Amino acid sequence: MESVTSVLGGPGSYPISAVIIAQDDEVRISKAIQSCRLFADEVVVIDGGSKDGTVQLAESLNCRVYVNPWPGYAKQREFGVERAVHDWVFLIDTDEVVSEELARDILERKPALTDRAVAYSLYRIGDFLGRWLDKGEYLVRLYNRKEYSIRDSLVHEIPEVAEDKTVRLNGTLWHQGFRSINDHVARFNKYTDLEAQTAYASGKPFKLRNLLLRPPARFVQKYFVHGLFKKGISGFAVSVFWVMYEFMVGFKHYELNSSGKLAQHNAKGQGQTGKENNKGERSYAVQ
Repeated sequence: MESVTSVLGGPGSYPISAVIIAQDDEVRISKAIQSCRLFADEVVVIDGGSKDGTVQLAESLNCRVYVNPWPGYAKQREFGVERAVHDWVFLIDTDEVVSEELARDILERKPALTDRAVAYSLYRIGDFLGRWLDKGEYLVRLYNRKEYSIRDSLVHEIPEVAEDKTVRLNGTLWHQGFRSINDHVARFNKYTDLEAQTAYASGKPFKLRNLLLRPPARFVQKYFVHGLFKKGISGFAVSVFWVMYEFMVGFKHYELNSSGKLAQHNAKGQGQTGKENNKGERSYAVQ
């Protein structure tokens, strides 16, 4: 499915295509699209098969819309980049909003986008339980597709650009990622699956010391080093969730590394169900 609106860049400037991957997010996508209008010469939306009004809303906002069954983050992002009209691409998600300062900085840089080997990173800040977190991260989001491609990874799909080839943009990308605790836990479960699968597929060995050290180290980093103790219950919650994240990645990595032994154990134990309970032993597994 495709709508047919595209605006070419003006004389003396290098046009930019904003590319958004979407899935059932009609509540947020409008702000993401509108925040790109100042600098984007077209907005391309790649929908993974939304059941809500995401597609119709994007079309009503004069975006070029394609529906592509979800193939994974990196492949979906690259699918969108390939369908952009322009070689300079700006990546944004449905729950992100470009600040006015950032939009104006990109607009002012358009006439000077002569070196396609240079990519541009921006500062992204997230929210949690109704509060913005001070500590963000720099991410490459504006680049030339003739020079770079999306890293083929299960999670954290980004353009593969060396740091010495990046220039930092002014302004902020606001990441309105928090919806609810239930949603946050569900997404953590999905992302930790992908993190563990990536580690396993790369042949990275499971190390017990990482499982013991990384979770508390992450808490110290987030709560004290990054100053989340200043954010009250929101900051404490984020820090605890990062501890959970590290534990889940570690245990899932262990599970994948032990999958052969686990399968043998399960097959062997099918005929022995209940024997241990007959001894009066207590099960400590989560019910």
